[in-house]
Amino acid sequence: MGELPFAGVELGGTKCVCTLAVSPERILRQETVPTATPEETLGAIAEILSEWARDGVAALGINSFGPVDLRTGSPTFGFITTTTKPGWSQVDVAGRLARAAGTSVAFDTDVNGAALAEMRWGSGRGFHDFAYITVGTGVGVGLVANGRPMRGFAHSELGHIRPARLPGDTWPGSCSFHGDCVEGLASGTALKARLQGRAIDSVLEDDPVWESVASALAQLCHTLVCAACPMRIAIGGGVIERQPHLLARIQTMLIESFNGYLALPRTDYVVAPELGTQAGPMGSIALAMDAASAR
Repeated sequence: MGELPFAGVELGGTKCVCTLAVSPERILRQETVPTATPEETLGAIAEILSEWARDGVAALGINSFGPVDLRTGSPTFGFITTTTKPGWSQVDVAGRLARAAGTSVAFDTDVNGAALAEMRWGSGRGFHDFAYITVGTGVGVGLVANGRPMRGFAHSELGHIRPARLPGDTWPGSCSFHGDCVEGLASGTALKARLQGRAIDSVLEDDPVWESVASALAQLCHTLVCAACPMRIAIGGGVIERQPHLLARIQTMLIESFNGYLALPRTDYVVAPELGTQAGPMGSIALAMDAASAR
């Protein structure tokens, strides 16, 4: 009998990706479930996992939008906690899906999972200190230091730092908690509100809005470098995929912001994730591999 595959679920704000794989080169099954109500969404995912479990899975990994409870031993470990997504607060994700898969589970944030996948197979290979930023519906950061995702009393929420505004830029931002935090200025949700009907794909590279977006993200990178000195920062998500010119602009602004105080360790410091759109789904597989090795 051959090796058992790993099962993974990337739980996103608009869709969830279920993956059965051995590696990025050996993806056996991949199915997408819309993110609707918890009962609809988790019920559909549980059916998929139950089907896969009939032939056996080595372990289950889940990387989820949040905030989530990552404290092992907590009565709400594996729950989504106080999310702004209607109906999803205090929902048990890990417990329900682990029962469906019938195996051990590893649970983390969507961005930490993507960071671990990039470190295993992509742009973070060979590094113990690495950061992955996603700029999509929101802005999230997966930060790995000394080979482990950062932990404290909760997981980090670096997308909500408050950047300095560009002179003359008085748009209030879209974050319901903080207004003009990085997420409130640079996320797809923020851009949708700011562009007032213009599609992100149609906005030209020299449009002034990108100066504001790049500035907010460069300041986020500045904070990451000052706090944790990652060896590289990968930035993915729908906004960057549609406007890839932002990467070079962010790195230039980052270098300018240090004004010679710190030197980046490589010329290709701010990069696109090598796994592309598979960074998140393969993040769940990376977590499953960690769960299996921990047994």
